[in-house]
Amino acid sequence: MGESKVKILSNDEDRVEFVNHLLDDIRALEYMLENKLYESGIQRIGIEQEFCLVNKEFCPSTKALEILEDLNDKSFTTELALYNLELNSDPLTLKGKCFSNLEKTILQKMEKARKAAKKNDSDIVMTGILPTVTYAEINEDFMTPFERYRVLGQIIRNARGPDFELHLLGVDELNMKHDCIMIEACNTSFQVHLQIEPEDFVDQYNWASAIAGPVLSVVTNSPLMLGKELWSETRLALFRQSIDLRKTTRMPRNRQPRVSFGNEWIKNSVADIYKDDISRYTLLMTSDLEEWSYEEVKKGNIPDLTALRIHNGTIYKWNRPCFGVTNGKPHLRIENRYIPSGPSIKDEVANAVFWIGLMRAMPDKYRNIWEVMDFKQARANFIKAARFGLETEFEIFNNILPARRLILENMLPLAAEGLEKAGVYQEDIKHYLGVIEKRVINNQTGSQWTVKNYRELKKDLSKDEALKMLTMRMVEMGEKNIPVSEWKNLDFEDKNRISNTFERVDQIMSTDLLVVKENDIVELVIKIMEWRKIRRMPVEGLKGELIGLLTRSRIEKLIKDDESIKQKLVKEIMIKNVIVAEPNDDLDESIKRMKRFKVGCLPVVQRNELIGIITETDVINVLKKKGNIDEYLS
Repeated sequence: MGESKVKILSNDEDRVEFVNHLLDDIRALEYMLENKLYESGIQRIGIEQEFCLVNKEFCPSTKALEILEDLNDKSFTTELALYNLELNSDPLTLKGKCFSNLEKTILQKMEKARKAAKKNDSDIVMTGILPTVTYAEINEDFMTPFERYRVLGQIIRNARGPDFELHLLGVDELNMKHDCIMIEACNTSFQVHLQIEPEDFVDQYNWASAIAGPVLSVVTNSPLMLGKELWSETRLALFRQSIDLRKTTRMPRNRQPRVSFGNEWIKNSVADIYKDDISRYTLLMTSDLEEWSYEEVKKGNIPDLTALRIHNGTIYKWNRPCFGVTNGKPHLRIENRYIPSGPSIKDEVANAVFWIGLMRAMPDKYRNIWEVMDFKQARANFIKAARFGLETEFEIFNNILPARRLILENMLPLAAEGLEKAGVYQEDIKHYLGVIEKRVINNQTGSQWTVKNYRELKKDLSKDEALKMLTMRMVEMGEKNIPVSEWKNLDFEDKNRISNTFERVDQIMSTDLLVVKENDIVELVIKIMEWRKIRRMPVEGLKGELIGLLTRSRIEKLIKDDESIKQKLVKEIMIKNVIVAEPNDDLDESIKRMKRFKVGCLPVVQRNELIGIITETDVINVLKKKGNIDEYLS
């Protein structure tokens, strides 16, 4: 989405024009390769730092545009959501103190962003998925109101229909329907760019795939989504599903998702990747295209390859090939997209150092990598690392090794060798690879710290309180720039530092529901209530819609008059006119509604589909924390 003035390819005339420009760009790309026009003899690095904005309650802030205006700095730009921003660094030459200089630059820029955020009653946090994002913030009301984001959302709706399903299985399971691209806005990353010598591109690109699993295992920082404990790096599965344009068919077909690890090793040229992408992926967008690239390059000019870059920008490979122009010279680079944002800037720079060091250290024996490693094994390693992080066991180069041993004994020394070869300052190498080493030795990645603390906090706190406390500590430690390997566990006393602000129904509702169907018999309901010590059960229809409610008091009253009620069907005695709430309803108003109608629970529905419930016990617990329980009980 690098082009801001984009539009949907909506008619045949635009499509023909775009295809012609796209094919012309491929000819120009190959001409520049054949005539050695690409920059050589220098390697540059660059980063894109995405980050989240939170308000004083550590929930998503919507002040991105106000903060951006106060920043008045062209290195910052918008993201899809109003609670995200992005920093783009100037490229640095890979040598000397480039990494300590990079850290210093990011720190200075992010401190500037933090001051602008605080001016707007917000703060910044670097995390792969913001823990406090809820259902309420993943709708179009929170989308940055720019045309390119609206266009992308419309493309996905056109391709998949108004609703699509999200299914993630980890320790917990997340199943939900969604109708908006904003689910993708939950992801924030630290994207690393590495310029590659043209003649080495094939081998380097393949090597990037081979090492992706081990690198990912030690950088994970996204274990939670909507309060669910999922993958060690949940971003990968979430991003893949959130912008997947494929439809389910009756017979299985090998269709690549637009978020992809890749399908096979490349063997000839970077042009093969682009040609394969043009062959596999539907063309989605266009822009104002005037330049004919092949004609320009033949004249001695360097073209922008606009059509090719637009199409490439709609395909989200975890290692993405990129074309660029610096100081009038074209170059090729690999963009690493799988490293998450955070937990600290020092962690992020260490992650970049580790990956770049490994890239620079590629052993000659792994050129023509298809001769020594199956591509599916590299992809399997990557998926396992996303799920299990440092607990992964890798099958790599004819060995089976646990992640910790592989990183400590093989990959850290190899990365150091690659950085030395690049002329990186020895103190930088020791410092940043030491951050990775300590993370492994202490067995504490961002994901591991988050999961460990979340499980402990939930023993005594509500989900909402636990997620706020996690986010609070991420903000604090990120501002201090302390690497996650040194983070201490949260103390329960920290609870006093977060507000007990509960404003919406979804902040206290339970989603762990026990329901009965309309054709179940009443005796079953009685037994379930007895076994689980509950007093109310929602009733679902055959299509999963909420159609009624049964309470223990109602059942007992009916049985008192007629014992045979036990053998009747639920639909014969259930309460049909159920008082309900929606997830975004004001909590105080919903509590007043419960009191006014004298009901002990409110089923929570969205489009008549049951998604949660709040009970009198939930209300009492909230009001105790707010200090106004007496008003409710009176």
